[in-house]
Amino acid sequence: MGRKRFDEMSCAIAQTLNQVGDWWTLLIVRDAMRGARRFSDFHESTGIAKNILTDRLNKLVNNGIMAREEVGVRGQRQEYVLTERGEALFPILMAMQQWGDKWVYGDDDAPEELYDTRTGEQLAPIQVANQSGEEVTHRDIASRERERERERERERARRLRDAG
Repeated sequence: MGRKRFDEMSCAIAQTLNQVGDWWTLLIVRDAMRGARRFSDFHESTGIAKNILTDRLNKLVNNGIMAREEVGVRGQRQEYVLTERGEALFPILMAMQQWGDKWVYGDDDAPEELYDTRTGEQLAPIQVANQSGEEVTHRDIASRERERERERERERARRLRDAG
């Protein structure tokens, strides 16, 4: 039995989970951000079974999160690189890292400290802000349905009505 998919759910979080929603996938992206490029790099750093790693790398490529690049003699060796879409996962991974440091390990017992290589400074906590730069929490937000989604719902209703 496969993982549940969220294809019909109109939610950006659910759709993101469809593409990167298992732990191996995010660990592969994490390692790519740390410089891993070859299949053997990912295998060594994660310990993931080769068949699962192959599957996850293929899904990352198919979803446009990573790209496969041939290196050396044509067809002999491939490397995997993050695309712009893959690099855009950086804030998500940093938020997860900071959450784990605080709530799993406790800040003082975190296994590693991330810092800015340009300045040596520790990273500031990830925050969510409105367009004016003011921090917001889950208590401060609401959602509005976009017109495009309302039109899709009307079209679905028309098709159901016409089919019935």
